[in-house]
Amino acid sequence: MSAAGAAGLAGAVPSPAHALAHGRRGDDALLEGLRALPGLRVVEERPGAQPGERFFVLGLRQLVDHRHPAAGTFEQRLTLLHTSTDRPMVLLTTGYEALLQPLRFEPAALLDANQLQVEHRFFGTSRPAPLDYRHLTIRQAADDFHRVVRLFRRLYPRPWISTGGSKGGMASVYHRRFHPHDVNGTVAYSAPDNVDDQDDSAYLRFLETVGTAACRDALKTAQRQILLRRAEMTARYEAWAASAGTAFRIIGNADKALEIAVLRVPFMFWQSKTAADCAAIPGPDATTEALYTWLDDTVALPVYADSVAEHYVAYFYQLGTQLGYLDVPVAHLAGLLRYPDAIEPRSFVPRDIPMRFDADAMPDIDNWVRRRGSRMLFINGTQDPSVAESFPPASADSRVLWAPGANHQMTTIAALSPGDRAEATATLTRWAGSP
Repeated sequence: MSAAGAAGLAGAVPSPAHALAHGRRGDDALLEGLRALPGLRVVEERPGAQPGERFFVLGLRQLVDHRHPAAGTFEQRLTLLHTSTDRPMVLLTTGYEALLQPLRFEPAALLDANQLQVEHRFFGTSRPAPLDYRHLTIRQAADDFHRVVRLFRRLYPRPWISTGGSKGGMASVYHRRFHPHDVNGTVAYSAPDNVDDQDDSAYLRFLETVGTAACRDALKTAQRQILLRRAEMTARYEAWAASAGTAFRIIGNADKALEIAVLRVPFMFWQSKTAADCAAIPGPDATTEALYTWLDDTVALPVYADSVAEHYVAYFYQLGTQLGYLDVPVAHLAGLLRYPDAIEPRSFVPRDIPMRFDADAMPDIDNWVRRRGSRMLFINGTQDPSVAESFPPASADSRVLWAPGANHQMTTIAALSPGDRAEATATLTRWAGSP
């Protein structure tokens, strides 16, 4: 919507964006504009990262259930990095809790844009009370983003671009599925499309072919060695948990947590490492200490203990009810596994939280992207196992671009080949109407 269009909708009453740009001191007008938005609370203002920037932590009153207002409300945390109402707006989500530093993500930096970050419902401080996980759905989160856009367009009438990485990229796609006209374009980084949770063949093929055979064999050897020394490894894990004041009540016990960590080794290795890291994989003669240290560095062992796992219950709930999860190669671990369903999302969600998988959720998203999605850029890394199944966009001004050799952490527009980088940048600036 153009600035003129926004003013027309407002009738004879000057819009907040108009007030910011004309006749009043910007500092006062911005705060007044924010405080005038229904349900919005200015929590605090912090210094921006660059001269002229302003950074706000905000709270927005949202409905727990957008279809049934009687279910109550919760406060959703937002952050705003303000440059100018004459610049585009980038709508950002991590898919998890919000980052509270004034960091511009790549689309905002490329466009010299404002940036509005939305914390995903049920993460960080954006948690309804009581926590009724039935309201943690793709559609409810999309409706959260929709309300944010409708409110903040009063202040920022220039074009909007949505973005996010990994789960944040997924959430930005889901938002477009249900509210396709909220933004002028979407840049989704490293966003998986697990359209059929019963078919994990794409992930298995990726993990059995990525890198060199020697590196894959080294990973399998390390996995076997860790499980062959399971008793000593588990004892070390339990000792660490005791010293850190945590336990394994969510997963069940340290032995099961260790097995899950070992099963995730190949996925996590290729998600965050490169071929250069293959040389550091411990061999069969490595000490138990060396194996344990390498495992911790590769899969982050604290993630499976309660002190960290409790923060990701909502994530695994989403995996186990709508988003789906992956499978990993296990043939080389025959005779060493004790927990057949250990790697399932259910292992990470307390048993008193009911879970039922919605097999229609992801096919619906996938079908929309294939047939009706428009103005969508998917930026993926060729060595990222997360996108072994990637979104296949329609041809309507949409593309999938691959960053050569990039893993899950390295995937950016800047990492694309020169030609693809130029194309992505030109597309993004065209969508945003920026010179």
